[in-house]
Amino acid sequence: MKSYPSIDRKIRTDMQIYAFDKIDGSNIRAEWTKKNGFSKFGTKTRLLDAEEKPFGESVGIIKSKYEDDLGKIFVENKWQKAIVFFEFWGNNSAFGVHAEEPHTVTLIDVNPYKKGILAPREYLSLFGHLDMAQLLYQGNANQDLIDSVKKSTLKNMTFEGIVCKGSKNKQVIMFKVKSDAWIQKLRGYCNGDEQLFEKLI
Repeated sequence: MKSYPSIDRKIRTDMQIYAFDKIDGSNIRAEWTKKNGFSKFGTKTRLLDAEEKPFGESVGIIKSKYEDDLGKIFVENKWQKAIVFFEFWGNNSAFGVHAEEPHTVTLIDVNPYKKGILAPREYLSLFGHLDMAQLLYQGNANQDLIDSVKKSTLKNMTFEGIVCKGSKNKQVIMFKVKSDAWIQKLRGYCNGDEQLFEKLI
């Protein structure tokens, strides 16, 4: 099952971008087929089952919250198979650590079989009515946008920052921008461990 790509921190100013809120959680992927619906699940690096904690919670949430709506869209588009990417999170989730509390999953991307991750315009057109990471900005990644993210003043942004998505030469391009406050909190969490800091940022 295809994993979610790593997102670059290099800011691109040569294209129009869609900036989505970056939820501070853990990436979960789910494979859908026309025959079986959602039947295979994983974290970013491995498969998982519904019994493990905490990520197994995502299995039931995905099936109850998204399976009917997504399945209908996939069938309408004559897709036989798709990998769907979600963020698993709770109110106190941070840096991939999840407290014992209620969690949810939020849609972040869709990859139909052999099509790759959908470009943001098509993604929003097909799935924008569902619960997804909120679109916060559309346009160029100018300095005003970057400053508003770093200073945590971008309207409706949560704590971590944004993920920017665009397309160039028919390829989907993504990069992320983090808030200064989130980076400072991460430094405190890593407590001088630069290897951990670079891994988590």
